[in-house]
Amino acid sequence: MSGNPSPPLTVLLQAWRRGDSDAFGQLIQRVQGELLRMAASRLRGVETPSLAVGDLLQETLVKLMQSPPAWQDRAHFFGAVSMAMRSVLVDHARARHTDKRGGDWQRVGYTVSEVGEESNIADLLTLDALLRQLAQVDPRAAEILQLTYFGGLGREDIAAVLSLSIATVDRELRFARAWLTAQLQRDLQA
Repeated sequence: MSGNPSPPLTVLLQAWRRGDSDAFGQLIQRVQGELLRMAASRLRGVETPSLAVGDLLQETLVKLMQSPPAWQDRAHFFGAVSMAMRSVLVDHARARHTDKRGGDWQRVGYTVSEVGEESNIADLLTLDALLRQLAQVDPRAAEILQLTYFGGLGREDIAAVLSLSIATVDRELRFARAWLTAQLQRDLQA
């Protein structure tokens, strides 16, 4: 069997959906490097002791395993990974935010690092809310921005995953970033 070429990613995705646990193992082995890169990219500069790259990837895979969608192709898989990663990060940020607001103990004061971490949590929750709004305005732009921010994919990777031209990805990213900037400025002026 070692002489046989490995099956295409789409075949592995469909086999996993049908319940073939070996297909899941092969799939993860094949894309593990890309998934770790996505997680590392997303956590770069904001990693906390309670959520490391491996933890983010593991929690993301657990979410995917709980209810794998009917995979269509590579783009669908990486989109689902990006959504699951976003969900894990937002859940983690909400939990950290809740802990900072009381939890089971009382905090006496803040240190500089704690204030910075709280700011990162607020930024992540704000971005999540704005991405949900953008998805109502322009779903493709929201997906591209999500793959950029939460998936850590570059424009060439996004173009390949979504079967788009790089020019289209660039145009959608410019729109999404301009839209986000306008929304943030509007919120600051209010």
